[in-house]
Amino acid sequence: MNTNRLLLPLLTLPALALLTGCGADPQPAQAPIAEAPTAAETAPAEPAAADPKGEFLAALAAHCGQSFAGRIIANQPVEPNDPFEGKALVMHVRECAPDAVKIPFHVGDDHSRTWVITRTETGLRLKHDHRHDDGSEDELTQYGGDTAALGTSQRQEFPVDQFSIDMFEAQGRQVSTSNTWAIEIDPGQRYLYELSRPSGRLFQVEFDLTTPVPNPPTPWGHPPLPGDGASAE
Repeated sequence: MNTNRLLLPLLTLPALALLTGCGADPQPAQAPIAEAPTAAETAPAEPAAADPKGEFLAALAAHCGQSFAGRIIANQPVEPNDPFEGKALVMHVRECAPDAVKIPFHVGDDHSRTWVITRTETGLRLKHDHRHDDGSEDELTQYGGDTAALGTSQRQEFPVDQFSIDMFEAQGRQVSTSNTWAIEIDPGQRYLYELSRPSGRLFQVEFDLTTPVPNPPTPWGHPPLPGDGASAE
């Protein structure tokens, strides 16, 4: 029996396996598969929340230290002995803070009125600060209301609050228990003060913000500030 024929296949198989292993190219390492970004990662950044009330206060404060002349553009029906008709009307953006603006409203030689707009936890508040020439408070003062709607950066409305309703009723002024006040501001252009009632009463004073006027005297009941005009007295 020829043993060489039997040994040849046995010898060639390991050799072939060795040659095959030596000649094979190494397989490249596979890079890890990147995970697809989540919807939260690909979503565009949300814009900052709108703050019309803050923008409204900032628009008022942008005119701080300046005064402007006004005119009546609506007064219906005209009330007897109207204290505004025929008088020089001047507003003075006199005191400004991040959450409050005080604007005296001078009617001729009457320096008794100041509009006070403040920021609250829920919106804005308008109060009417009325004083006598000796600085004491008028019996009809601190009336106004809080905003009930979001409003805009240019207009805010203030329905009458319960404090004011109680005071009006105690003084026999039931007609005022349905008041809504409004303020509009178009920076550098116009400012509007408005009083309206469901009965049809509408009073509006518009101020020209394009042309500042000399500052009026210190409003009654308030400490003098630099920039106040000289008193006529």
